[in-house]
Amino acid sequence: MSRLPRSLRWVVLCSVVVGLGWAAIRNQDRLKSMFRASAPVASNEKTSPAPTQEPKVLKMSQQARRNLKLVSKPVKPQSFWRKILVPGEVVDRPGLSDRGVTSPAVGVVTQVHAFPGDTVRPGDRLFTLRLISEYLQNTQSELFRAVRETELINEQLERLRPLAANGGLSQAKLIEHEQQLKRQQAAIEGYRQDLLTRGLNPEQIGEIQEGRFIASIDVVAPPARSVQLLTQAQSTPPINSDEPASLKEDAPDSIAYEVQDLQVDLGTQVQAGQLLSVLADHSSLYIEGHAFKREATYLEQAAQQGWPIEMEFAEDDASHWPTLDQTFQIRHLSNSIDSSSRTFDFFTPLTNQSRSYVQDDKTFVVWRFQPGQRVRLHVPVEELRDVIVVPAAALVREGPEAYVFQQNGDLFNRLPVHVLHEERLQIVLANDGSVKPGLYLAQSAAASLNRVMKAQAASGILADVHVHADGTVHAAH
Repeated sequence: MSRLPRSLRWVVLCSVVVGLGWAAIRNQDRLKSMFRASAPVASNEKTSPAPTQEPKVLKMSQQARRNLKLVSKPVKPQSFWRKILVPGEVVDRPGLSDRGVTSPAVGVVTQVHAFPGDTVRPGDRLFTLRLISEYLQNTQSELFRAVRETELINEQLERLRPLAANGGLSQAKLIEHEQQLKRQQAAIEGYRQDLLTRGLNPEQIGEIQEGRFIASIDVVAPPARSVQLLTQAQSTPPINSDEPASLKEDAPDSIAYEVQDLQVDLGTQVQAGQLLSVLADHSSLYIEGHAFKREATYLEQAAQQGWPIEMEFAEDDASHWPTLDQTFQIRHLSNSIDSSSRTFDFFTPLTNQSRSYVQDDKTFVVWRFQPGQRVRLHVPVEELRDVIVVPAAALVREGPEAYVFQQNGDLFNRLPVHVLHEERLQIVLANDGSVKPGLYLAQSAAASLNRVMKAQAASGILADVHVHADGTVHAAH
């Protein structure tokens, strides 16, 4: 071609280029299919990895189970009471828990014998009052005068009876003196009763009758309201070798009250009936629940049927106290609604537990439950029969699915379940065959087991196991 003229060489080159272009246009479909057969294969391998098999079985060593504190228990169908959770608190029982001590007469407080926190027994001195009551002074004078009049009448009768027997005195005169004696004796008895109600004891009244008037009186603790209730309120000391020796069981007739509040100071002038102090007896309390009106039907049914209520006391260290062997039932429902909280109250009796200790020769009482302590009340509303109950930590959720884990040695099989009812501590499952009675289910750490299972599946490390038709899991063989 080098011998051809230059113009002819250009003509031949242009013809070759045009021919190649025409051939490419006519065979473009064939060329596209060739590229499509090779290039997309490599692209799909990079963007679409092979799907991972859904994990169902987890293998865990004994050390891993101990780290999770994992415990498995066999399940069996049972009955379960569906409950509603109602907040509440411990409150004083009106008319029983607190008792006011009042002044019996007008006087001035000269001594205070019991202070807040002190415990007192029936008859112990609380206050000493210097009497400035004109009425009380007049009553003492009238009593003394009536006693002396009685003595004079008796002396006259002693002289007149022999005369009346000999006919020297008419019987009418003798009868008149005897009636006068009876009137004086009635007056004496009235004065004595009046002074007793004012806080004076029989010994002091005897001194008044002898002419020694009382200028001051002691205000003492009232009698215990009931020996039976006090016996129920006392508790046995906890079974604990570390318990201090000073803590001991209270005898039924020992501690009756604790001074809760003082209303007067030294030198205070008080009137008859004025409140001096408040004594507390926390042996019998109320648990006051606060419910909404929409829950009234449930509470009314529980009260009518006498269903027992479970109590969950906040800030209660049960390990240092005896077992609370009580059956809690609703006593009555309130018929008014609180305007601020829009709740109504219901009340359950609570028998308290106590211990006492001695310090500086004084006895002090520690109560297990105190007014103001928060309580959660689990009120039964419906009985679910033939169900499976597991702890709340035994269940894990993934969207609409719920799972539990069956243990078989080192292997854990994840089982889907149907949740009928869920509470803070317990889960109720339907006995529909997904969990067969007798299978061992993990009672906790279900969320941790599910995370470990997914991690093993994502890493490509699968347990070398297979699942039988009855739900049991075994190593592959």
